[in-house]
Amino acid sequence: MPITDPTILRIGEATQLNHSGKREAAREMFASIWDEIGGEQGDPLHRCVVAHSMADAQDDVRDELLWDQRALEAAPLITDERQAEAGVEMPVAALYPSLHLNLAECYRKIGDLDSAREHVAQAEATIGTLGDDAYGQLIRSGLDRLVGLLG
Repeated sequence: MPITDPTILRIGEATQLNHSGKREAAREMFASIWDEIGGEQGDPLHRCVVAHSMADAQDDVRDELLWDQRALEAAPLITDERQAEAGVEMPVAALYPSLHLNLAECYRKIGDLDSAREHVAQAEATIGTLGDDAYGQLIRSGLDRLVGLLG
């Protein structure tokens, strides 16, 4: 089933802007979506996905960390039924490895290695929720790389 949720589709468009090097345009689009969904009061699925994506568009690691924290805070409020309704084919549990990986990387960059290792452990504990597809392989390789960097 393809993603049908218009907000998730717009987040995907902003993500494509970011991946094509149009970071400022992506941040503006993410910020607009964030405001439209009601920010911290919005639908948890939308909050998690836009915050997770907005984090990747940040130039400052502390801003990236803030957005990653917002994404993780929203995740426990999402249900598998809500994801399915939006056309997202993976269970909510499959969000956690990526969320923790991104937080671990932010903490590594700012020098908080204890927090980085804590999030690596949480990513490792949830990695089994991912399939053996391109997404799962991407997250696993990112986690392996980060484990290597943290020693």
